[in-house]
Amino acid sequence: MAILLMFGMGGYTHAQEKEWKKLNSEVMSLYRQGQYDRAVVAAKKALQVAEKAVGPNHPDVAMSLNNLAELYRAQGQYELAKPLHKRALTIREQALGPDHPLVAASLNNLAESYLAQGQDEQAGMLFKRALAVMEKTLSSDHPLIATSMNSLAMVYDSQGRYSQAEPLYQRSLAIWERTLGPDHPDVARSLNNLASLYYSQGRYAQAEPLYQRALAIWEKILSPDHPDIAHSLNNLAALYYSQGKYVQAEPLYQRALEIGENALDPDHPDVATSLNNLAELYRAQGKGEQAEPLYQRSRAIWEKILGPDHPEVATSLNNLALLYDSQGKYEQAEPLYQRSLAIWVKALGPNHPDVATSLENRARLYRKTGKIEQAEALERRALNIRSTQR
Repeated sequence: MAILLMFGMGGYTHAQEKEWKKLNSEVMSLYRQGQYDRAVVAAKKALQVAEKAVGPNHPDVAMSLNNLAELYRAQGQYELAKPLHKRALTIREQALGPDHPLVAASLNNLAESYLAQGQDEQAGMLFKRALAVMEKTLSSDHPLIATSMNSLAMVYDSQGRYSQAEPLYQRSLAIWERTLGPDHPDVARSLNNLASLYYSQGRYAQAEPLYQRALAIWEKILSPDHPDIAHSLNNLAALYYSQGKYVQAEPLYQRALEIGENALDPDHPDVATSLNNLAELYRAQGKGEQAEPLYQRSRAIWEKILGPDHPEVATSLNNLALLYDSQGKYEQAEPLYQRSLAIWVKALGPNHPDVATSLENRARLYRKTGKIEQAEALERRALNIRSTQR
């Protein structure tokens, strides 16, 4: 999260400069407390002060635009964030030149919004450009180079290109630990991302200590109801869930959902994630009546915020289909499997691991209903995808 607090570069009256600095400090404080709505109000005021004092094309205006955009992104309001990041990028390119580190920061932040919406191609191009700027202008161990590496690794990770993502995650973690110290927020983020990569590959023994260390850092430096703590709780709970450790997972999922509902908008994607994850736990325990409304609510949030063709919508559809499947409601399950597969193929490509998962789920349903030839065809497709990922 590149919310920046810096001194003005001239053009202010003393009163204007004092007010702008005060508002920026307030934005940072409220962000750290997870009070995003109040932080947005302060960020808007800071932007107004800067535009009035130094004009619309000053680097300080770009900084205020960036901060407001990052707050919108933290709330899942990506369509509000992107035009602000684009304007900040244009200002910085014109005022500072195309190879300035703050240009790279703007490229990175804009790319993050594209990545969150499943637009990996656009995100990847921006991340690569940001990394090129960083490597051209900064030392090889600079924290901002680690930021760009971590971000590009996230794109590869989301595309299932794990062998390309892992060394970037590892190198970014090493840089951040060496330059920022072991308890810095960027270290926690890097630990979480590398752990998630291992989790995706079933390397649970390597993932668990990284998730635990990331959670410990967040709890040390943030307020107890900060959304980043909810993220970390969700991830550690998912690891326990995948290992069948439901008793350990449930309180973590419940706490993550409680934090999200208290700190964020009720339609925030993070709330949807917590709802989905808790529903998955209930489904695994045979508690279908508790799981179904959570699945439905999570899908409604994702469709509203991210659109009907986002991979998260496919995840929710697939999981609800699994619930109906386990209850013998095959006619309700099949169209959900079909729609989730179509979304994943469109958004992630035909050879993504999630596509293989969807094919395998539907094949099992066909076997239960006696459609053996159809099941075998889907199984062959899934096996071909799995073989290319090894």
